[in-house]
Amino acid sequence: MAKPKLATGDAIDGFIIGDLKHNGGMARLWSVTHPDQRFPLLMKTPKMSEGDDPAAIVSFEMEQMILPRISGPHVPEFVANGDFAHQPYIVLEQVPGPSLYPMLEKLPLPPHEVADLGRRIALALDDLHRQNVVHLDIKPSNILFRDTGEAVLIDYGLACHTQLPDLMAEEFRLPYGTAPYMAPEQILGKRTDFRSDLFALGALLYFFATGRRPFGDPQRLKGLKKRLWRDPYPPRALNKDIPPGLQEVILRCLEVNPAWRYQTAAQLVNDLKDLTQVKLTARSEKLKRDGFAAVLRRRFNPEPWDRLEPQVVAGQNVDAPIVLVSIDLARADQDLLDSLRLNVSRIVEKSPGARIACLNILRINRISLDTTLDEEGNNKHVSRLVELKGWAAPLQARDGAITYHVLEAVNPADAILDFARANNVDHIVMGARAASAMRSLIGSVSGEVAAHAPCTVTVVRKRALKLSADQA
Repeated sequence: MAKPKLATGDAIDGFIIGDLKHNGGMARLWSVTHPDQRFPLLMKTPKMSEGDDPAAIVSFEMEQMILPRISGPHVPEFVANGDFAHQPYIVLEQVPGPSLYPMLEKLPLPPHEVADLGRRIALALDDLHRQNVVHLDIKPSNILFRDTGEAVLIDYGLACHTQLPDLMAEEFRLPYGTAPYMAPEQILGKRTDFRSDLFALGALLYFFATGRRPFGDPQRLKGLKKRLWRDPYPPRALNKDIPPGLQEVILRCLEVNPAWRYQTAAQLVNDLKDLTQVKLTARSEKLKRDGFAAVLRRRFNPEPWDRLEPQVVAGQNVDAPIVLVSIDLARADQDLLDSLRLNVSRIVEKSPGARIACLNILRINRISLDTTLDEEGNNKHVSRLVELKGWAAPLQARDGAITYHVLEAVNPADAILDFARANNVDHIVMGARAASAMRSLIGSVSGEVAAHAPCTVTVVRKRALKLSADQA
């Protein structure tokens, strides 16, 4: 099982751990060496100690999926991955140049420097978007620069690859991101719009041009949502040296409605190359925030864009159903686990395009405090994740067809139903627990799910190597 903590001098798969370079909220970065690698390396490891956020593990899984699939000068070169069953890690190139973060002490920057920084970052975003990735955490500390001048975007734990399962969206209802830079649609839980990164870049350019964040740094959802109706002060009202062209670019990036922003990063690059050629509108002339009447209208009669239902994943149909398999690793015996796997394997045979979501509920107490580590010091979330992958290994599904989810919940039935509704699940497969006095008194989880599920439910019962299912 993975170590919750590493130390300088440890060896993992030939990589020798060096100094701790960064201790972040969800992960740590270590310098590492390897005899077969001739350029500086970093190893990223998730935080798995007592009290650490389970989102750190899920975001790490996302980064492990995304980094091997992207390449080019604007992303760090991927080297190796480590599995959660032994030691989760990502080894990648250590980009030699600095990040934007130290420049915060020099704000505001001259407008021509802001435009040049924005152009280079927009070039990186254009390259990333062409590889089907929305970054969703553009901020100064996640932007580095190579010695040759190219911007490099790092930290893909909150990112969304539009052709891969989005584990962050599937497991968490609250938005994840960095408050000053989050786009309105991201705050509302929509994570697949490339224009969200352009909003974040607009917020960054505003900050670098004025020395102030356009929406402050709210720490609650109520404060985050305020940007849906309250516009920021125009940049030129805070810094008279900002030319109209740069204000036009920044405020266009910060439009609440994504349709009113730049539609691609490439369009933004072209405008930032030469601010004198930017087509000016009323945005460039603003020196005051919108009036109280306009704010009230947006607050209580918002534009229709933010009321749209999330798009259904492309290809979701009878030939490619989403199948949720709820697996009780704590109570189910081996015969029932085998029966569940046999049932799922038959679904995969009949629907080769099926997406299988393996789900385990880590039950938590209503009142008493729960620990994130077991008696042996292992992270409970990671242990369940490894068990899920072990259960699914014999299915031999295609790459990306199976995802794994560990959710913490007081009521397992409610958690399963919430997951099914939020992720447009077509079919739930779960095991039936053996009869008991308690089950007769309060009912079963499978019975509760079958009674309220928005889709077909198959409840699998153990029967000596034979499959038996109740359809609900």
